[in-house]
Amino acid sequence: MQNETVIVLDFGGQYNQLIARRVRECNVYCEVMSYKNSIEKIKEKNPVGIIFTGGPNSVYDEKSPHYDKAIFELGIPILGICYGSQLMAYTLGGHVDTAPVSEYGKTEITTSESKLFENVDKNTVVWMSHTDYISQIAPGFEISAHTADCPVATAENAEKKLYAIQFHPEVLHSVEGKTMLSNFVLGVCGCAGDWKM
Repeated sequence: MQNETVIVLDFGGQYNQLIARRVRECNVYCEVMSYKNSIEKIKEKNPVGIIFTGGPNSVYDEKSPHYDKAIFELGIPILGICYGSQLMAYTLGGHVDTAPVSEYGKTEITTSESKLFENVDKNTVVWMSHTDYISQIAPGFEISAHTADCPVATAENAEKKLYAIQFHPEVLHSVEGKTMLSNFVLGVCGCAGDWKM
């Protein structure tokens, strides 16, 4: 019997293994794969969810890692973190620019109703680390969290189960980050959470 699998698609982020560990802490099997893997390779794994990691690049730079737009048409829930969120927005027709104010460190976000933020305080502290930001969300998306300096801390297309979050829920500095990741893996992806390491 195959385990329910969540794929962490690595775009060069420093926290890729930590994201995988957080998913496994939800008792869900998880594999890290490079963005250089084809969409066919990903489909072979039959994932129930995909998480795009952060990365050091700017999405609007042609040399930066990108991914086949078709991944968003697979009907698989996708969570984009930091660079991953910008890549999602950019690929699906939004705009990403250099932020007027870079955010680094503990930052308070204000959340609105979202599956990601179930049992999360309306105002909660997260870890930000970005110089670019989503200046315009992609068509079909709604903003579900913001900060004083970042109008799009989270954007989502709930119908398609696509979630773009600018901060890093996987690090302990994000006070309720584990709840958010659990909401994605168990809530949005519908994992049973019955895998044991």
